Amino acid sequence: MEIKYFNRHSGKIEVEQVYGDKAIKWFYSAKIGKSLLNIICRAPISVLYGFLQNRKSSTKKIDGFVREFNIPMEEFLPEDGSYSTFNNFFIRKFKAGARAFTEDSQTMPAMCEARYFGFLGVDKSSTVQIKGKHLTPLQILANEQYAKKFEDGPILVARLCPVDYHRFHFPDDGEVIDHYKVPGMLHSVNPIALNAKADILGSNAREVTILKTKNFKKLAFIEVGAVCVGKIVQTYKNNKFGRGDEKGYFLFGGSTVIVMGEKDAWVPSVDILENTKNELETYVKLGSVVATGQGRSGAI
Repeated sequence: MEIKYFNRHSGKIEVEQVYGDKAIKWFYSAKIGKSLLNIICRAPISVLYGFLQNRKSSTKKIDGFVREFNIPMEEFLPEDGSYSTFNNFFIRKFKAGARAFTEDSQTMPAMCEARYFGFLGVDKSSTVQIKGKHLTPLQILANEQYAKKFEDGPILVARLCPVDYHRFHFPDDGEVIDHYKVPGMLHSVNPIALNAKADILGSNAREVTILKTKNFKKLAFIEVGAVCVGKIVQTYKNNKFGRGDEKGYFLFGGSTVIVMGEKDAWVPSVDILENTKNELETYVKLGSVVATGQGRSGAI
């Protein structure tokens, strides 16, 4: 199965290079593989894997990983490209100026560098649809009060691959008004896995942060864990934040960020919406426009 997505910046449909694709296919399609999922997708396995990526010997993987996936290391810190562990490489930071956050107050910047789906609205009985699978706000948020708050509101689903920049950022000025963790499994968030199992984004372990923002009302910012993600780390120091400030990062593994909004507060960008209708993700760089505020066209 080829995983295709639209790259906004190249203007082309591209085929994703999948890290560990043979293993993912085996676990989610082979009979024996499926029987092992309940073991592989539990936290201790991912924690152990994360521990191994923190060993000094893990640096041996870095050069081959960079070559295989054509990672543009000139965009990242440190300048000399030296990392103490593979996990240290995995959570690398961009150099100053490598990415810019849209400054227009009514355009929402991409909170992570990822492949995006977008929806105009979801309600408690339908329809966050990922590759034909449906999820409700209540399944995602695991909180009746917030599910009602974000009922029929817009949503962005941003999938990060293991090769991506794995830090995530606040999309506007504002403050944190709540934060909680939802326990669960740690399935892969790769489309191969999403096709095989309907409820991954609503059953994986995740963290939910409720934000009050200056230009987009309240947002639910959800980080979804995945297999081999040793930990979700929140790095913000206080409840006040600015547009583009770092919120946190995922340790090793591909993961997902979901952002839900209040009804009619903002609209996902036109290309994201159109590609989503065709079950095609849109690759967007950190800080580029992914949505516009109420009353704007949503065009980029």
